[in-house]
Amino acid sequence: MDGTTLYSIGELSRRTGLPVRTIRFYSDSGVVAPTTRSPAGYRLYDLDALLRLELLRTLRELGVDLATIQRVLDRELSVAEVAAAHADAMDVQIRMLQLRRSVLRVVARRGSNPEETKLVHRLTQLSGEERRRLIDVFMDGTFGTVDAEPAVVAMVRAATPDLPGDPSSEQVAAWVELAELVGDEDFRARIRRTAMCQAAGRTLEIESEAGEELMEFTRQKVLEVLESGIDPLSDRAAPVIADLVHRFAEVFARTPDTEFRDWMAQQFEEAHDPRVDRYWRLVWIVNGWQVVPNLIPVYPWLIQALRNDRDA
Repeated sequence: MDGTTLYSIGELSRRTGLPVRTIRFYSDSGVVAPTTRSPAGYRLYDLDALLRLELLRTLRELGVDLATIQRVLDRELSVAEVAAAHADAMDVQIRMLQLRRSVLRVVARRGSNPEETKLVHRLTQLSGEERRRLIDVFMDGTFGTVDAEPAVVAMVRAATPDLPGDPSSEQVAAWVELAELVGDEDFRARIRRTAMCQAAGRTLEIESEAGEELMEFTRQKVLEVLESGIDPLSDRAAPVIADLVHRFAEVFARTPDTEFRDWMAQQFEEAHDPRVDRYWRLVWIVNGWQVVPNLIPVYPWLIQALRNDRDA
């Protein structure tokens, strides 16, 4: 093979693996024009045309459009520039596919009906700016109508949930649940109340009167059952909660009955609302933050277990 060798369309097809009709289309389009014609009028191509055709085939297989390829072949764009731009475009496509996959997995796991499926998809399709606006509306609705402590607002804003560009199905599910929570007026009142209490550094009456030793024992015991995956509403939780209730009853000189359990639940709910603790857990998941064991809220489990025993 040398620079003087000429190839017919059939020869180009054999060398490149492209169909004859495809090469003819590229030729008619002027992307790979024939070098000359034979005496019988058949198109002939030189080595440069062959190399252009091979590059064209490679770029087409990578998904580059024909107009861009023409600019590369005409040396208006370098292959490196096209490769970089196309890689960026593919990154966007990949993220969209990953998001769709995550949405489908969430829908499959939740057993969503058609309306909920639309809602899940719509919420995940929001742009980053739209998601921030949703949280801003939540902030304004929660703290904008009262004289909120700046530290409280700063604390909540510092943990603004931000769904990443390529979220996992767990993050998508957490974001959808968060979006539903922040639109609930009752939840807004709850988080306003508990955030104010926590920011003020107020200790619950039951915590101060029970004493540091019992509170630390309670925390460790609940952490153990959380790590074991014991549901607060299960039979396995019953002996754990019964032991804790008896310990608290001794300290408060009360009878460990249903009334006392109800009182305990109310005391812990004052600054540790389960829905608010759920909000913070969802924020951790959406933001991809590592769960710090010492910050795991133990009271939601304790409250649920106490309530379950009372309802029984």
